[in-house]
Amino acid sequence: MNRRNILWSTVSALGAAFAASRAKATTQKAATQKAATAKAATDAAPSNKLKVVYHLSDADKVNFVLGNIQNHIDGVGGPDHVTLALVIHGPALKAFHWAQANPDVSKRIGDFSKDGVELAACGNTMKAQNITLTDLLPGFVSAEKGGVVRLAELQSQGYLYLRP
Repeated sequence: MNRRNILWSTVSALGAAFAASRAKATTQKAATQKAATAKAATDAAPSNKLKVVYHLSDADKVNFVLGNIQNHIDGVGGPDHVTLALVIHGPALKAFHWAQANPDVSKRIGDFSKDGVELAACGNTMKAQNITLTDLLPGFVSAEKGGVVRLAELQSQGYLYLRP
């Protein structure tokens, strides 16, 4: 009987040692995989900045929306901490014609352009208003396919949609 106990104890000890070494290897492998996954996520997304697109079509909301954008920039600590876009179509676009824009709107648009805010004017609205980019304040790009198409494109790229 004594031999059986010794044999059983030896087999049990070897089993426990094997299990412990496998657990350690599994833990190390999991830690390595976790680190690799975290690095891949960091490499794939070099910027964790929030991306937001503002939608403006109502002429009576121009100053309100521009104020929201400025508050957004200020609230996150500056333009380096957020990626912003403003898509304008419909009657609101008239407020951004360089010949008609009030000085406050012109200054804000100039500041936003310097801050890297994408300023997109609906191509369909530009045609309807018979204007080109040169008729708009500096910094605008044309959303050739249309403002609503540009909004959808940005949302598909992970932009959050805001329509104040």
